[in-house]
Amino acid sequence: MNGLTLAALYFLVASGFTLVFGLMRNVNLAHGSLYLLGAYIGFAVQELTGSWVLAAGAGFFSMAILGLLMQVCIFRHMEGQELRQTLVTIGISIILADFMLAVWGGETYQFELPDMLYGITRLPVIKIYTTYRLFILGTAVVIGLLLWFFLNRTQVGMKIRAGVADKDMLAATGVNVHRLFAIVFAIGAGLAGFAGVVGGSALSISPGEDLRYLLASLVVVIVGGMGSVGGAALGALLIGLAEQFGLAYSPTYGVVYTFIIMVLALAFRPQGFFGGKA
Repeated sequence: MNGLTLAALYFLVASGFTLVFGLMRNVNLAHGSLYLLGAYIGFAVQELTGSWVLAAGAGFFSMAILGLLMQVCIFRHMEGQELRQTLVTIGISIILADFMLAVWGGETYQFELPDMLYGITRLPVIKIYTTYRLFILGTAVVIGLLLWFFLNRTQVGMKIRAGVADKDMLAATGVNVHRLFAIVFAIGAGLAGFAGVVGGSALSISPGEDLRYLLASLVVVIVGGMGSVGGAALGALLIGLAEQFGLAYSPTYGVVYTFIIMVLALAFRPQGFFGGKA
């Protein structure tokens, strides 16, 4: 269960990265910073209002706005230039990391959970388990289903996939491709901020968490397949279970299992489990 709930958290972070990097091919290495900044902003909102729901909303919408600005001001002018995108977003992540350190310091913060999510829940086989971790698992399932439905069963989702495949052809039909891509980027960034509040409530908020979740998102997308929501779910499941079993049975080398999975995926299926042909 720890592996499943950790996988759910990784999926929440990687789902936004799947939209931005896997689907749109925008190399946003500041995605982990969006996760951590969304968590800090959510924590500040909870301190002011006492509401965890408002904190989660603030994490989502603040990062959605920041993601929208990034897409309009930066990525729109560097389409197809992966190296420039990589270098610029590394610079943005460094700036954001220093900004967060200056504002919130090097302390560790913890969200205060709502009463309905606090405590334990009785289960048939496991007897008892943390209620909030079950909430994370349920949230990841709901968001995954909504994303799949949005991308595969709505007109907007079909336009997004068509724009990724042939942007010029979609623009010729009268669709505002730039506006469409800006909306997708905003949703991806917002999901990172929302995941920051959810993850910060389960674990904690501290400097360095941005790099951890950026790395996890990269591995999940590589293993699962570029632009695939189902692939992101499978990748997160493999990584979450491997990390937890590694910590339980070989703590010294627990982190190595994650990279073994990635290496095997790149060696035998470089396009990922649910990716298209390489």
